[in-house]
Amino acid sequence: GDIRGMEAKILRYDEPGEAPEDSLCVYFFVDCRDAMGANLINTTAEKLAPEVERITGGRVGLKILSNLADRRLARAEVTLPFDRLATDSMDGKEVAEGIASAYRFAYADPYRAATHNKGVMNGIDPVVIATGNDWRAIEAGAHAYAARSGSYKPLGKWVVKDGALHGSIELPMQVGIVGGTIKNHPTAGAALGMLDVESASHLGEIIAAVGLAQNLGALRALSTEGIQRGHMSMHARSLVARVLAAESEEVRQQVYAEVVRSRDVKEEKVLEVFEALKKK
Repeated sequence: GDIRGMEAKILRYDEPGEAPEDSLCVYFFVDCRDAMGANLINTTAEKLAPEVERITGGRVGLKILSNLADRRLARAEVTLPFDRLATDSMDGKEVAEGIASAYRFAYADPYRAATHNKGVMNGIDPVVIATGNDWRAIEAGAHAYAARSGSYKPLGKWVVKDGALHGSIELPMQVGIVGGTIKNHPTAGAALGMLDVESASHLGEIIAAVGLAQNLGALRALSTEGIQRGHMSMHARSLVARVLAAESEEVRQQVYAEVVRSRDVKEEKVLEVFEALKKK
């Protein structure tokens, strides 16, 4: 790794009702290799500060990294034939068009885009946490990147073309596989071992792919059965597993199916169905 370049920019603070103020911001770009890089970048900034003051004759204020790592991007994409998307009540093309329509809605409306991207991060954050990386840094960078055009946009993109649904995602991914918590925490090491990652960029691509997959699952549910039904189904499965933890998987599946059919996802209903099943 090394410093790959530097830039300087005049910034103007011009908040309405406040006195305007100009400042000089010096950016430098570091190839962090397989480290997340926070310590490297912050240390470099502090070392460079006296030289910047000497050249400019000014006083350096903040010396810190940015979490908008827009030169450290991870990308993932997928192409899904229509038949992979079909449900019992909808053909695959109809589902694909619904998913693409949901993406266009998010592109046009920042209120929907915020929830669209929350779904992406539902997939990304757990992998970031499990591998010992900083999920707050990834969240900050992702949302800032989503707003880089001046308006907030969806991170996951879905379009229908050439007889298939095409999905893609691109976002900053400042993750590492060496150093800090990753080196000292056995759980992080185990997670990286299971993923069989070769580099920090490889890990970033895996994380981006998980985010895209999670986004697809949410949009497919919204475009077909509705997200609430999907959430209630997951809640029912979790509830049955907890209440009937001592029972066999076969019994739990039978109770789960009946609770979902009843749409009464409560502990009392689980016990009622279980007692009725025992009497058969």
